[in-house]
Formats: sequence, structure tokens, C-alpha cells
Amino acid sequence: MAQQKSDPNYKIIAENRRARFDYFIESDLEVGIVLTGSEVKSLRTGQSNIAESYASVEQGELWLINGYIAAYKQAGVFGHEERRRRKLLVSRKELSRLWQAIGREGMTLVPLVMYFNDRGIVKLKIGVAKGKKNHDKRDTEAKRDWGREKQRLLKQG
Repeated sequence: MAQQKSDPNYKIIAENRRARFDYFIESDLEVGIVLTGSEVKSLRTGQSNIAESYASVEQGELWLINGYIAAYKQAGVFGHEERRRRKLLVSRKELSRLWQAIGREGMTLVPLVMYFNDRGIVKLKIGVAKGKKNHDKRDTEAKRDWGREKQRLLKQG
């Protein structure tokens, strides 16, 4: 991960920080995404949001649903819909694994990070996740607060 950050082409576009609070992330997977030209131009300016979005397997294909990419004003009438469904690119083997995880195990596909990789191509990292209950969220928050307090006490001496 440190190597990617030193690369001048690597750039995080959007991050779903809430996903790690709401879900137990079992595994993650890097996938490609089918975009139009105006969407890529808009992403270069950093105007996107994946916080309310999710991924779904429909009709043998993987789709990103409710992902927001702002309209690119210079595109004029050749622009794009801001919240359209976008196809995600993944191998058949991985698609079948994801489909089984959703169907049999009751998992959810949550987008974690959208970024430009080292070659300047837009990639999306999706997580295979299981939803947390309210008591799990409270436990996570209590552990985080205790970690902060412990660091504060150690720093003071």
C-alpha cells in the first residue's frame, strides 16, 4: 500500500469510511468500472460519492448501484446521469464466488474505495461484508474510544 501512495498516478477519489463501522468486512476485491468520458473527467476533479451505494449481481453481471458522480459542466448535452447504474468488471470465477456469498451466506457487497491506480485507470475496491448489529457497533466504538484514551494516557506519561 505504501508503494501505491508514493506513485504520482495513484489518487483516492472517494472513500466509504462508514462501511467499516456498519459492516464486518470479510474480504475485499479490486474491480474495474465502465465509465463514459465525462464521468472520468468529473472524477479527475474529485466530485463523487460512494457512501450510499452498493454492488449487486443481476443477470450474470456485477453492477454498482446509487454511486454518485457529479455532472461535468463542459460536456454540455453529451454529459451523463449522476446516479446511473454502472457495470463493474470482474472475472467469471470471482463473480460466481460473489454470487454465492450473497445468495447462500447473506453477505452484502459494499464499495470501500474508488481510486485511480498506478496506470491512471479508475478502480473500485468492494468488500464482501456482513452487517453489524447495534451492540456490535457499540463495541467497536468503545474499543476505538479506549484506544484513544490509552494513547492519551501513555503520551502524558
